[in-house]
Amino acid sequence: MKKSIVLYYSKTGSNKFLAYKIKQEINAEIEEIRPRINAHILLMLGLSLGIKKLKNNVADFDRVILCGPIWMGKFIEPLKAFSLKYKKQIKELIFVTCCGSSYEIREKKFGHGLVFKKVENLFAEKCTRCEALPIALLLPDNKKQDADLVMYTRLTESNFNGEFLEHFNRFISNISG
Repeated sequence: MKKSIVLYYSKTGSNKFLAYKIKQEINAEIEEIRPRINAHILLMLGLSLGIKKLKNNVADFDRVILCGPIWMGKFIEPLKAFSLKYKKQIKELIFVTCCGSSYEIREKKFGHGLVFKKVENLFAEKCTRCEALPIALLLPDNKKQDADLVMYTRLTESNFNGEFLEHFNRFISNISG
């Protein structure tokens, strides 16, 4: 079994929740990526002063599972800063996101597919998987296109079920094998 660590950044809590679920399922270590300055508006504008040093040594792990949001189709600064700082120490990377982008728009301007291409280009052969678990999977079919509802829905224990859980279980199965 691969020695894994889940490293996450989460502004609203959904990706933190997801990271802890992954940790439990694959018996991994976990650590939060913390920006030096956690000013949301600066991060949204793509401004960053980097991240705080991790407690764990990334090179000690066979696999890093990077978990974090995608904002408006962007690979956000805390995740980007982590990637640039630790890229050489990472042996294998899996990127997973709980995001507002749906599978239907993944290749459009604000879709997660564009971020996946950036991650795959940055890590090359080290990146073995990118996975999106859209927040809309938590919603009934007639509400999945409601942008406001998608924006304000958070992943919690009470809604971690149904279609979202099915996709999560498939993801876990794919990375466990």
